[in-house]
Amino acid sequence: MSNSPLILGTRGSDLALTQARMTRDALAKHDIDCEIKVIKTVGDKRPDLKLSEFSEKVDGVHDKGIFTKELEEALLAGEIDFAVHSLKDVPTELGEPFEICATLERAPIEDVILTTQQGIVEHLAGYDQGVYRVQSGTVQGTVHPFSGRTIATSSVRRAAQLKWVFPGVNIEDIRGNVPTRIQKLIENPDWDAIVLARAGIQRLGFYDPEVPAIDFEGTPVFTYEMPTSLFPPAASQGAVAMEVLRKNERAIESLSRINHAPTFAQITAERSFLAALKAGCQTPVGISTEFSGDGETMIIDTVVFSEENLDAAPQKAKISIPTCDASQAGTELLKALV
Repeated sequence: MSNSPLILGTRGSDLALTQARMTRDALAKHDIDCEIKVIKTVGDKRPDLKLSEFSEKVDGVHDKGIFTKELEEALLAGEIDFAVHSLKDVPTELGEPFEICATLERAPIEDVILTTQQGIVEHLAGYDQGVYRVQSGTVQGTVHPFSGRTIATSSVRRAAQLKWVFPGVNIEDIRGNVPTRIQKLIENPDWDAIVLARAGIQRLGFYDPEVPAIDFEGTPVFTYEMPTSLFPPAASQGAVAMEVLRKNERAIESLSRINHAPTFAQITAERSFLAALKAGCQTPVGISTEFSGDGETMIIDTVVFSEENLDAAPQKAKISIPTCDASQAGTELLKALV
């Protein structure tokens, strides 16, 4: 077997490079050398497009391939041995030559609301403990924190959840890496908040759950962590995954040494549901997976919104399944969906 360093392919954003270095350092603990190669994807090249516009305006891009297409081309060309992804950006169905072979330990999966207005966070705190949108479709209490306000997000799933939890909220589209989005929030007086994944802002050092505000270049940005029971995240959110060619035995064997088995079981279950649902990047799905005390059982919660009507009530499902049957979770969730 070759002793040359493995070549790791990654996007060039601060978050992508942070995750690439995490992977490189994990391999180094097993005396496996790795070099990082930055590859610019079409999603990076076209910040002018909304995520929903890529499949119509860019040839060869499907599902969430806007952040993976060029990395897969590099795998096929032998330019890299494996690609490191934020797994929620990876299409549900991979091409036949490819596979997800390993994941690092998953980061916290919650979504976080960021705002420059402290009063919004204080108001949100009063809406905790299940007092958001209840199952009957009504809002308990008085005027909710985002009545008539505007939240920016690029995620169709987050837009649907925000409209359901906070009826009457206005949604605006936003693109860019994490620092760019926070800067846009500060500079745009028409926006009251943005929503980002806790995993990303925490990995970049912007977020500490014990601290009420981020100091972003001298501007305080207040944060509120949405409960997953009412705001389940995207499938595989918080998971860093490695994609390889199935025939690259050296890379697969090396990456198996850093695979976090519980995370791999979770993402297998969650991605199996997307596959069963035939969900693409425009299907608003929230899903969360927890283990029972012994780790031998997974409890999976999901909500699915209509692609045609984001204001409609979502379908929901909750199941328990043996962890060893993670790949069957999608079929069972689909049966339970009501």
